[in-house]
Amino acid sequence: MTQSSLDPAIAARLKRNPEGLIPAIAQQYDTGEVLMLAWMDDEALHRTLTTGRCTYWSRSRQEYWVKGETSGHQQWVKSVALDCDGDTVLVKVDQVGAACHTGDRTCWDADTLTAVTGNAPAVEARH
Repeated sequence: MTQSSLDPAIAARLKRNPEGLIPAIAQQYDTGEVLMLAWMDDEALHRTLTTGRCTYWSRSRQEYWVKGETSGHQQWVKSVALDCDGDTVLVKVDQVGAACHTGDRTCWDADTLTAVTGNAPAVEARH
């Protein structure tokens, strides 16, 4: 990780993990489909905000990577939002090709767990 050019006002709002990272969720901007989760530090967020392409920090390789730089499965930034706690970034993107490194459209295509589902209680009409 390197010194960052991230706006200090944005940097001050971030709540990073002990490694200096925050999770970044990539979501297809027009369908709402959740594509993947990756990690950003201040510099990766700065690059994402200023280039129009998603840049992440690879925890395994200890380097920055631009989504699609080698695979061609690019993410084009449409909007970036910080959650209410300042500890997660939501990047709405236009995904070209697969988002998952396995070649699946999303990182959640292959392993759906069985779960009991619930229903919200009916809300009485209010006058």
